[in-house]
Amino acid sequence: MPVSVAGCTTKYIFIKLRLHEPLNGTQRKPRTYRQKARKDYLEIVKYRRKKRGNTRKAIRKQLQYVKRNLKSIEQLCKTVPLTILSRKLYRDLLVISELYRQQQEMYDRKVHSVSGRIVSISQPHVRPIARRRDRNNVEFKAKVSVSLMNGYSYLDTVSWDAYHEGNELIEQEESFS
Repeated sequence: MPVSVAGCTTKYIFIKLRLHEPLNGTQRKPRTYRQKARKDYLEIVKYRRKKRGNTRKAIRKQLQYVKRNLKSIEQLCKTVPLTILSRKLYRDLLVISELYRQQQEMYDRKVHSVSGRIVSISQPHVRPIARRRDRNNVEFKAKVSVSLMNGYSYLDTVSWDAYHEGNELIEQEESFS
């Protein structure tokens, strides 16, 4: 399934407009290709059965749009400092850059997973955890390890990354006995 750049594009527009503010009237606004990217994304998503070649082609197009936006932000940064961005926009820019790197790596290596994969721009700490459940194969929540002793519950581990509980079982047993 191709990566939607709708969220990325919206963030890029805010970042570009904010960086371009001091240059209003002296320099043209950089292009975003937002509508074209959205049109290309909807073109592939509407098919029920997607062919592998068409999917790779769509992913390549979306990655090119993101790369173009990152390049134009980089050009703006040469004249306007990044300190003009709010803390949230700067964080989003860093997350989007890392997300682009991960997606490009998966595209180049022709794989569907990468370590520390970011699945949300607004919550980059959330990781997918594979489950074998009836409805959902993947969950996006913290994995919690809790021990119960004498009617009190103790929180042993809270992690957004997937891990095997068996690795901690001996440590937990020793600490509570």
